[in-house]
This record gives sequence, C-alpha cells and structure tokens, in this order.
Amino acid sequence: MTSIILLSLFGIVNLFLGFLKSKRIMLPIVLLFLIVVFGVNLLSWNNTQSYFSNMLTVDNFSVAFTGIMVLTTLLLLPFSQSYIEAKDENLAEYYSLLLFSLVGAIMMVSFENIITLFIGIEILSIAMYVLAGSDKKSLRSNEAALKYFLMGSFFTGILLFGIVLVYGATGTFNITEIGAAQAATDGLMSNMFTLGLLMMIIGISFKISAAPFHFWTPDVYEGTPTLFTSFMSTVVKTAGVAAFYKLMFAAFAASYATWFPTLIAITVLTLVVGNIGAAVQKSAKRMLAYSSISHAGYLLMSLIAFNERSEASIFFYSLAYSAATVAAFGVLQYVENNRGGKNFEHFNGLAKTNPLLAFVMTVSMLSLAGIPLTAGFFGKFFVFASVLEDTNLMWLVVIAVILAAVGIYYYFKVVIAMYMQPAVSDEKIEVSSSASFMLIFITVLTILLGIAPALVSDIL
Repeated sequence: MTSIILLSLFGIVNLFLGFLKSKRIMLPIVLLFLIVVFGVNLLSWNNTQSYFSNMLTVDNFSVAFTGIMVLTTLLLLPFSQSYIEAKDENLAEYYSLLLFSLVGAIMMVSFENIITLFIGIEILSIAMYVLAGSDKKSLRSNEAALKYFLMGSFFTGILLFGIVLVYGATGTFNITEIGAAQAATDGLMSNMFTLGLLMMIIGISFKISAAPFHFWTPDVYEGTPTLFTSFMSTVVKTAGVAAFYKLMFAAFAASYATWFPTLIAITVLTLVVGNIGAAVQKSAKRMLAYSSISHAGYLLMSLIAFNERSEASIFFYSLAYSAATVAAFGVLQYVENNRGGKNFEHFNGLAKTNPLLAFVMTVSMLSLAGIPLTAGFFGKFFVFASVLEDTNLMWLVVIAVILAAVGIYYYFKVVIAMYMQPAVSDEKIEVSSSASFMLIFITVLTILLGIAPALVSDIL
C-alpha cells in the first residue's frame, strides 16, 4: 500500500518538476523515486496486511511481483535519453504516466476484490492508451493509440460484464468468498456464473495479448514509441499474468474443470500464433511483438499446471523475460534512431561498429529463445517442470518444445544479421553512459540467473 501511495505522490511531484524544463534532472529524479519505492516495497516482505475492508492485500506474492515491475521500469528508463534526443521533448508527463501506470499494475497483483482488480486494470490501461499515441507526429503512433483504445474499451466491457455475472451468481466481489461459494457446491455453479467466468477469462486474455485476442498487439507494438513498447511488453504482461493466476487460484480453483478446457485451448493457440507469426516477420519490432504473444503462452502454461510450482515458475519466467526484453528493445531503439529503421537488415554489421550493442542483443535473443546459461533457459525449464507435474499434460510440453525450436529460428535472424552480414554503415552508434551501464547490468543479470537460478527461484 505504501508503494501505491508513494508512486501516486511521486507522479504528481514529477509533473510540477516538469515546469523546470530541464532534461538533465528529470531522469535521475525519477530513478531515485523508483529506488525508494523498490526499497519500501521490500520492507513489506513477510508482513501481510489488508486495506480498505480487505479489498487490497499486501503479501509476499504482491511484494515479489511489485518488485519485478518496479525493477523493470528502473531498467528501461535510462533508454529514455535517446528518446528525448530523437524527439526533442521533455519527458515529465511521460514519466508521470509511467509512475501512475505502475500504481494500476501494483493494484492488479494486490487485489482481494474483483472491483480492485478492475480499477487497477483501468489505471494501467488508460496510461498506456496515452503513451501509445505519444508520438503525435507519427501516423503509426496515432493508429496504435486509437486501435489500442477502441479494442481495449470493447474488451473492458466484456470483462466488466463477466464480473457482474459472477457477482450475480455468488453475491460477492471478494475472491475468497467467491471461491468458498463454489466449494460449497462442489464447483457446480449456475450457467450465469460459467458465462461470467468465461467473459472474465476473455477480458484478461486480451490484456496479456493471448490468442485469439492478440490481433491488436503487432500493430500497437510497432506504432508505439519503442521506449513505451518495452514497458507494455514487460510490466503490463507481468501484471496481467500475475493477476490472472491470483484470480484463478483464489476465486475459481473449485471450477478448475470448467475453465481448464478453455484456457488450454487459448494457451496452445497463443503458442502457435506467437511463434509462427514471429517466424515470418521482416521487422525486428514486429517479431518481438509476436514473440511477446508466444511468451504469454508459456506463462499461461504455468497457470494451467495449477500446482505448487506454478507461482514460482511464473515469477522467475517474468523476471527473465522482462530483463531480456528490456535489453532487446533498448538496443532496437538505438538502431532505429541511428539507422532509420527497425527491420532485420538495419542490424547488419552491428557487431563491427558496436560490439557492446551486438553482444547485449545476442544474449537477449539467446535468453528469449531459452538457450542454456541464460535466464530464459531456466524460465522455460521451470514452466515445463510445473506442467509435467501432471503427466496427462505431457503433450502440451511437447508442443511447447517444438515451438520453442521455431523461436530459435527467428531470434537468430537478428544474431546472423549482426555478425554475418556486411555493415550498412561504418558509423558507430553513440550510446549514453547510463544506457551502456544498464545494458551491461541486464546482460550480467541474465547470465547470472542462467548460471545460478536459485538466487531468486525459491523466493516464493
């Protein structure tokens, strides 16, 4: 709760600091804000507390995922300097929107009442609608914002109607009481409840870009400024999947047999669409967009497993995926700004002109592909291990492994371009010292978690 209050206050204070119109002080101040929030959040570890008549609960689950989201934001902010230079803008308003969106994300992983979940989703979504269209002179950015807003509003209506139906069937918004109502009937609820549950699954699946509700993702990711695409594909997805898991575990565990067929169909379709879609892309940014869809599928696999390993595997996978994705989008942003494009050919010869950027991008691609000695390998390993607790789901792991092999193909397109293709330009890309430090830090973190995953894998 303290994290929510601090982020709200810092967001407002940051708006007033924007009047100074100083590009030098904005980034350090926001980084300081987030470091304070990260530290305060850790103080709540092993100290469970409820607020607002048990509508919001801060426990180890919420502290852990809040930590991932705040850390991810800390990792991506240094890349905002290149955005400022490219657009010649003051980012005070954008920084505040990121802070406010974090408030919604934290509410999504701390909710104890479905209304709190809905409010958190809306706080996060509204901020992202604005950030998607923040490049006002770009038609693609305008299109991304409009498409995201219209489709997001439509699926918000579906989610809200599902919440209403569940309330009508159980008489409560509290997730623990909803679970108790189902347990009392051995999970055999009314058709109203089943329809409401299905509509809630559809609404949240849209938020995490799971197929077949993914159709907005490639266009929105491509049109949104890369800095905010990075935030959208990491923090938003982490919050969505964590909230999804908590909702199903606490509120709908007794109805597992009801929602399992629907969710496993969504998961398989997400894995197929994400990986096959990424394999045929010519744009690195659209490839990462489809890649993001596929990773939603891997995260949903842990949710489907629904056992004692699920929570920890979602946590580790979210951390590994977020770190690699921030680094990948960070490098992509510099290539886009300096070479005028985001297709694979714009990475040609990057290893010759910028060895650091090429190495960081290579490690990120290896991690996203799940290659050993990177965090992504153990992320997939823990997900598959959680699913294999149920031997009847072995076929799902086989499908996931085959599609992971497809992932190696399209991730290595970038690596091949950087190391095996002639350079499109001999001009070296200038990278700020803060961004260089962060790229090195993320790379070390990715390799460290790939060598010693137990550092964080047993936290939950």
